This record gives sequence, C-alpha cells and structure tokens, in this order.
Amino acid sequence: MLGGAFNQRFCIAGFFTLASVSQMFRTIREAWPRGEAPAAAFCGEDDRISVMASFGLDDLEGDAELQRLVRFVARLCEAPIALASIVETDRQRFLAREGFAGGETPRSTSFCAAAMLQTETLIVPDATQDERFASFAMVTGSDHVRFYAGAPLVSAEGAPLGSLCVIDTEPRPQGLTDFQRDGLEVLADSVMRRLTQHRLDRAANDVIAEREKRLESIIDSVPGIAWSADTQANFDYFNARWKEVTGAEPPRTPADWRAFVHPEDFDDTLAVFSQAVEKTVPFESEWRMRQADGSYRWVLSRGVPTAAGGKTSRWFGTLFDIDEQYRLSESRELLAGELSHRIKNIFAVVSGLVAIKARNHPEAQEFAGELSETIKALGLAHDYVRPVEGRRGESLRDLLSDLVAPYQDGSGQRIVVEGADSAIGHRAATPLALIFHELATNSAKYGALSCEDGRIRIELEETGTDELSIRWEEFSIPCDDVEAGSREGFGSRMLRLSVEGQLRGRFERTFTEDGLVCEITVPRSSLTN
Repeated sequence: MLGGAFNQRFCIAGFFTLASVSQMFRTIREAWPRGEAPAAAFCGEDDRISVMASFGLDDLEGDAELQRLVRFVARLCEAPIALASIVETDRQRFLAREGFAGGETPRSTSFCAAAMLQTETLIVPDATQDERFASFAMVTGSDHVRFYAGAPLVSAEGAPLGSLCVIDTEPRPQGLTDFQRDGLEVLADSVMRRLTQHRLDRAANDVIAEREKRLESIIDSVPGIAWSADTQANFDYFNARWKEVTGAEPPRTPADWRAFVHPEDFDDTLAVFSQAVEKTVPFESEWRMRQADGSYRWVLSRGVPTAAGGKTSRWFGTLFDIDEQYRLSESRELLAGELSHRIKNIFAVVSGLVAIKARNHPEAQEFAGELSETIKALGLAHDYVRPVEGRRGESLRDLLSDLVAPYQDGSGQRIVVEGADSAIGHRAATPLALIFHELATNSAKYGALSCEDGRIRIELEETGTDELSIRWEEFSIPCDDVEAGSREGFGSRMLRLSVEGQLRGRFERTFTEDGLVCEITVPRSSLTN
C-alpha cells in the first residue's frame, strides 16, 4: 500500500542517497492545501495510521507550543474548551487541551473523526439537533457539549490526523464570526507545522543515527584502531578493534597511554603528540604497543586535527600494526649495512692490491695512482648510497664538497661551490662522483689545479624546465704546454657516457683563454632517483 511504502521508505532513509533523503524531507515539509479534501489513498486506516506513526506524537503530549496555541484559540473563539485532537484507531487523544479534564475519549463518539475528513472547518451549531452527533455521550451526558467547531489537521501526504477544535456547552446558532473562523484555521496550520517540524526532526535524527551506525560498522571493520579526541586531547571514542587488540578499557587522557606504550617509547611519543596538539598540526610516530597477551608490537600512530568555524574542533587518528614490516625493514637495514661495509672493504682491498702490484712495475705507477684515486671516489660515492659508520651525504653540494676537498687550499677558497642545491638519490651518486672526480683529476694534471694560482668555481643553477645546470669553470692558463685537442680521450668519453647515458643529461666542454668551462644539464628526476 502507498502509506506502508512511504513509511518503509521513511524508516530506511539512511540507506538512500542524500538527494533522495532531501527529496523526502521536502515532501513531508510541504503543507496540505487547506480547503482540499484529504487524499483518498491515505484515508484507509492502515495507511493513515502508518503515516501517523512517523510523527512520534507520544513525544508531543503536553507540548508547550501546542498548549499555547490551544489556549489562544479558546480565547479567540470565546469558548470554554479547546483541544488539539489526534484520532487513532480506537480513541481520540488530546496532545494539548484547555478547559477539559480528560486526556482522551473513544473514537466512536469523536466529533474530530468527522472533522478531519472535511474540506472545510466543521461547525456544529447545536449538537442536539445534528443527527450525526445527537446520541454521543458527550452530548447526552454530563459534558453537555452543544457547540463544536473543528479545523482539520492533515499531513503533507494528505493523511487525516485529527483537528484543532473549540467546544461550548451552549448552542451557537450563529457559529463563529469570519474572524474567529479564519483564526481557527490559521492556528490549525500552526499546529500542523509544529507536528511536521517534530516529524522532520525525527526523520533527520533517524537518518543521522542510521548513518552513524553504518559508519561505526565500517570503522569497526577496518584492521586498525581508530580513535577521536577533543581539543584538549581527551579521548572519547575507540572502535571495536581497540578491545580486540589490548583486551582493556581505552585510555581517556594522554597520561593513560602509559599502560599501553612500551616504557622505552612513551616519553618520546608523548612529546611528539603533545607538541602536535599544542601547534594544532598532524602528527605521526612509531612505537611499541602492549597487546592483550602482554607482548609488544610496533604500530604506526597518526592523528589529524579537524576544524569547524575556523577553530580546531576535534582530533581523529589511527593505529596500524606495522610489526612485521618494521622487523623486516630492520632486518633488511642490518643486511644492507653489512653488505655496505663489505663493499667498502672491497674498495680498500682493490686499492691496496693496485698499490702492491704497481711497486713491481714502475712504469705503471702513474696509472696505478689514478686508478686508486678513482676507486676512492667510488668509495666516497658509496657513502651517498649507503651509510657507513654514521656518515651519509644528502645533497649534491655535500658530494661536490667532499670530492674537491683534497684539492682545496688552506682558506678553502680555491674551489668554490655556489648556487642552488639538490637532493641526490642512490642511483645518481655513483655517476656524479665519477664525473666530478674525472674533472678534478684532469684539472690537477692539465688545468687550473695544476697551477699554484688556479681556481675553480662550480655553480649550480635551476632552470625553468625542471632541470639543474652545473657549470664547472676553471680560471688559469694551463701550466703545461698541452694542445686542447689532445685532451679529448677516454676520460671525455666516460664523462659523456655518465652524463648522457646514466643521468639522461647534456654535456658541453669549451676551452677558453682563461681556462675551461664545462656545462652539465641534468633533469632533477635523474638526480633524485
């Protein structure tokens, strides 16, 4: 039936889209046109009662606003009795009343049951002369009802609910004045608005409650712990996962977390969280959390402040178990550190073997020296790939400063590194070390560093195409009489291979009267990989 279908839709509104719920609210907010008969589809008792149930009328018995309206309509119509009457299956009950002691009467003797079906206000000048009502107990008995005027109360769907009525114990042949009748109908509309507003509130609360229930179910189903807290970090919500993991009641204040955080982690974790709360910024930390069996597991803790009206209103956060990932990462870090240490040892062994072999071959001494220096440069680059003994570089300027350090003078101004900086990734560290080691070695043999007054400026500059330009500029006429063309050899090819092949960049070299200029342009993405 239509009424049942509407009520079913009403009751499960939480499962509909926001648009459909909004449409439903608009539908039940609109008033039924006064002067129009109730909708036939809602005059059937099952459908009518179904709609009536959605109003939650039990909550409105004795409602202060309804009572004021009833009291006023009694004065307006100069009647000793006024009632806001709702007609149910077997009775009519009065949500508000003036001058009448009882809270209900049987439906079988209800004037309002007839009034609610009318298109206009029902007026009975003398009930004893109206065959519809003359035999009613309220007419023949001690209540002595003679005059009745009732304006229908009809829901937005067209379901008749009852009436706002006035009653007199004396007949009124003239009925109500036009002013009184208009006033009765206006006040009946006000009663209906009060009922409708209560219905809307119930509908909204039902939707909110259903959505909260669904949201809570969703939150309870996630594998991590979810929580919320107020602006003072008083925790007021934890999902079901908390009890499953800890087997204990949740903490209410930051200090209460001591029972769940490993003693070695508590102070640092509390400091991070407290600072985040003070500055109203998101926080993240890793620590060991006590489990229900007394063991500890690593968790990732995160929290985010939310704002309302320009002010922080709440905190929401999560705790996710990362114990397996943490221990796996720890094992990998240990293995990587051991491999890194062994690789550094291999560099040292190879360099030592080169030196030993070169002793028996004086003619190879120069080559052996250059090879050892290159191996040292590779070892230095390795520090930018894996940390060894706590030493690790993080930027291109750090790497350049380390590579040219052996060629500096006492003031540290012989080789100057200027301009923008860039982070470097482990893949870029090795070719960069080889490139600038080769440039420095060539300069020491043929260029500015071979002269006592020679200087080098390395300038780093960002371009507008997400690239970094590195300009290596030497200032000094070469001290040795070497033709520029003879300087192109294996080293130059290696430079181009490293720049263009491994770093996907561009390399240009120009000899000038003052020395040498090398322009290297590399995409930032190649540097940070």
